[in-house]
Amino acid sequence: MDDPLTLFDAWLAEAEASEPNDPNAMALATADAAGQPAVRMVLLKGHGSDGFVFYTNRGSDKASDLAENPKAALLFHWKSLRRQVRVEGSVSLASEAQSDAYFASRGRDSRLGAWASDQSRPLDERATFEARFEAAKARFDGQDVPRPPHWGGYVVVPERIEFWQDRAHRLHERRLFVRDGNGWTEGLLYP
Repeated sequence: MDDPLTLFDAWLAEAEASEPNDPNAMALATADAAGQPAVRMVLLKGHGSDGFVFYTNRGSDKASDLAENPKAALLFHWKSLRRQVRVEGSVSLASEAQSDAYFASRGRDSRLGAWASDQSRPLDERATFEARFEAAKARFDGQDVPRPPHWGGYVVVPERIEFWQDRAHRLHERRLFVRDGNGWTEGLLYP
């Protein structure tokens, strides 16, 4: 396959069939304006020709990093398949409609949790968060839980995508796709 997005679809489908947990889990690496890197696991919630989509609290540390430095790297590691995919690119906000639609698809408790959490901020004790969750539950009792204004999606628009396949004796296969205008150029990397 010479289209990295088609290849990614095929690899993700294989991971969904073999990974015991969260085949859509990806490491998200960001850096703030000073260049301080940070990495954490998030879930891929959509992908296609526009990019790779995840959602978060826009007051979180990752969101602050992306506001200061709108570039990110993703890493999918599928241990059961002995494969990984690296993605690097620029980041933009998902549309409000896209964020609303995904938020509405989440379970009620997850939506309430988005209202209750000051993600990445210090928490004095778990009971404080639990009380905030109960307050959100009471606030929206009997009604739909709307998306909070501080919560939404991000799209990583790939500029580079590398597919790594484990091989015996560490003689791995590495295919690199680099965006070239509206298409891609493909090459190999030494293991």
